[in-house]
Amino acid sequence: MDFSNKTFFISGASRGIGLAIALRFAKEGANIVIASKTTEPKPNLPNTIYTAAEEIEKAGGKALPIACDIRFEEQVEEAISKAVNHFGGIDILINNASAISMTGTLETEMKRYDLMNSVNARGTFLCSQKALPYLLKSSHPHILTLSPPLDMKAKWFKNNTAYAMAKFGMSMCTLGMAAEFKDKGVGINSLWPLTIIDTAAIRNNFGPALAAKARTPEIVADAAYTILSRDPKVCSGNFFIDELVLREEGITDFKKYSKNADQELVADMFVPDEVLSKTDTKLTSIVH
Repeated sequence: MDFSNKTFFISGASRGIGLAIALRFAKEGANIVIASKTTEPKPNLPNTIYTAAEEIEKAGGKALPIACDIRFEEQVEEAISKAVNHFGGIDILINNASAISMTGTLETEMKRYDLMNSVNARGTFLCSQKALPYLLKSSHPHILTLSPPLDMKAKWFKNNTAYAMAKFGMSMCTLGMAAEFKDKGVGINSLWPLTIIDTAAIRNNFGPALAAKARTPEIVADAAYTILSRDPKVCSGNFFIDELVLREEGITDFKKYSKNADQELVADMFVPDEVLSKTDTKLTSIVH
């Protein structure tokens, strides 16, 4: 697949997994729209849409940084309009932006509940809705959402019901939209990591000790490249796991995605038991 001059609209692309995906496709000469809130660096979040744009340009892509809070319809509409006016259209939407709070029912303030559901479930629906008219004009239209397989087990909800609801809401967008646009040729899929990924969200919420047991965002980016290289007409409605996607491509050595090859890895939230049975990677559970 030739991604040169293909236009990606990526929510939350200023850092972490979103930035890693952006850089992976920048190497292919893609156009990257960075739709994120962060315009000023913070002590625990040094990256901004502008630093991301610099990295993307250095990697070989073309960048358009847009300050956008996907909770607000008018901001998403404006960002989509700017992207189309600048690059001539949108070929691929990456729903990456997400808010997290691993808190129980009594500890979850409603403003945090509203944030998670506004960014995760509603934001994914909103970005997809506004991008689809342009995706339908593309020769290679894809939506890829960073959300887990729909595994309705009580263990995923019992300690963080609000977060699980918001995250699975993103996956429900994949389930419904893939069926709705099945005959329109748009590939609509979800991608989720087998292990936790070393991002600012992990470090800030759980500390460096857990981050040390994570893989790097590049494994998700490489899996995204594989998925988005496929024909959207036949690749749709899937809930992919990063390692399993790469194993399908014949990759069996994943040491390069770990900072310390000897460090034990921790399975991510929401990874179904049947998925864990398909890998020989040694994992400890984040759920107790």
